[in-house]
Amino acid sequence: MKTQSKISKLKDVHYESNDFKISQIEHKYGENVYILSNPLAESLLARFSNEGVIQPELNHLIQKLYFILLEAVLGNSFPKEVIEVRSRMAGLTDKAVFDQEVIKKEQPVVCVDLARAGTFPSHVCFENLNYFLNSSLIRQDHFYVNRKVDENEQVIGVDVSGSKIGGGQEGAIVILPDPMGATGGSMSFAVGHYKDQVKGKALKYISINLIVTPEYIKRMQKDHPDVEIYALRLDRGLSPEHVLKTVPGTLWDEEVGLTGKQYIVPGAGGVGEILNNSFV
Repeated sequence: MKTQSKISKLKDVHYESNDFKISQIEHKYGENVYILSNPLAESLLARFSNEGVIQPELNHLIQKLYFILLEAVLGNSFPKEVIEVRSRMAGLTDKAVFDQEVIKKEQPVVCVDLARAGTFPSHVCFENLNYFLNSSLIRQDHFYVNRKVDENEQVIGVDVSGSKIGGGQEGAIVILPDPMGATGGSMSFAVGHYKDQVKGKALKYISINLIVTPEYIKRMQKDHPDVEIYALRLDRGLSPEHVLKTVPGTLWDEEVGLTGKQYIVPGAGGVGEILNNSFV
């Protein structure tokens, strides 16, 4: 092929914007809630929830599931930009330079590790974000938070034993990966801490969960209605039969996804315990 002396940009409008739409279940929880409908994710999450699955398979499944979630979050909630791309064919043809809409590379992100169940999911998100964004603008913080229970094992609050927060949050998207969105107490506390105690104003906060309950969504919308919630599955397994026949959120006050001790049903068991092989 003949080498071209002058490169002209290829004009094709379909590169310049995308029409990404996430596939999600129908619900009535509000516009900031995204419960994905994805056969691959549902298959992997069904395997993840199985009582026979332990390490190291559990971590492998977490990696795949959180990459699927991250794809939805990046496509739907992150800013985009149009960049000029010069392909390897640029030396051979004048139609090898084009504009392409991509995820904005210079977007700051704070990835919050909500220890302990959120530690590995946060690492997965942090690692993968480095492939798409400017690495110098991505930070991982650590927040050590546990359920506080009374003598009847009822959740009465959260117990924060420490944190390692590496700076401010001005203009950043703060993502909080936590596999099990049960009561919303820990997540609400963490978001509140960032809003009140961390310098700067974040662009937005995003909760990224494998499974959420109606109770979790209600708590988060009451405390932080601005938080975007992404999940792969909604569990309301203890709801009355007539509620289970309705579109999620229709009879929200009657929906039940938690046991008396605030464990998710059908759920996936003690994910924090299995992730760490530490059953305390």
